Amino acid sequence: MRSGDGRSLAQRVEAAGLDWILPDWNAPAGVQALLTTRNGGVSAGALATMNLGKGAGDADEAVDENRRRLRAFLPGDPRWLRQVHGTAVAVYGAQRDPGTVIADAAVTRESGVVCAVMTADCLPVLLADRRGSAVGVAHAGWRGLAAGVLERTVAEMKSLGADDLVAWLGPAIGPGAFEVGADVLEAFASVPRFSAHFVIGAPGKWHADLYGLARQKLAERGVGTVGGGGFCTRTDAARFYSWRRDRQGGRMAALIWRTPEATGPHV
Repeated sequence: MRSGDGRSLAQRVEAAGLDWILPDWNAPAGVQALLTTRNGGVSAGALATMNLGKGAGDADEAVDENRRRLRAFLPGDPRWLRQVHGTAVAVYGAQRDPGTVIADAAVTRESGVVCAVMTADCLPVLLADRRGSAVGVAHAGWRGLAAGVLERTVAEMKSLGADDLVAWLGPAIGPGAFEVGADVLEAFASVPRFSAHFVIGAPGKWHADLYGLARQKLAERGVGTVGGGGFCTRTDAARFYSWRRDRQGGRMAALIWRTPEATGPHV
């Protein structure tokens, strides 16, 4: 997507001096994606500066301004969800749905519709068809991963005609920093080979690898090309919000959309 002055999305983000993330992945050139960091906004204190989540103690005026700044890089208003760590997937057409949609993932085949999830330690997963026919994004914390949010998102994309899917894993809490109890371990007990993604830590504790669990689940649904990963929201305080680290409500966004040019493989 290029602006009126001909600059690409990457050029505009760079010119604004932002450290936001543009995935380098095998999606068609007309599929656009953007992940914000905690930088670039006006929120203050522990929520400084680009908090996009409301109801977390931030001033509404600050969140509105942050969202306005984000909107300048997008073709339309993001379709914000009310996320509940579940498996529901919003399927968006050209018309905007009234009210707040309760879901933890969104997919679309319409150009210019911006699918979005917000995260702070949970894993954002971007999905696209190599032909550019559909895009999606999922909010995949451990509860959603265990319950099947990625499987549901892939199924909904296939129902839209998407076939050859690729994925990209955005910033989440890393395996070295994500200490969990037996409840999390047991939640994945039905997943084949799940134990490969848990390392024994202190007595009664394990370190869980959200990236590894997501890659495995995607591969089991035929999504073999998966990029991204390698971030850690908890240890990189300068760049990312982290609920585990701060117990604050700051939220980042992962957004994806199609342009009319999303019709062929990326080269």
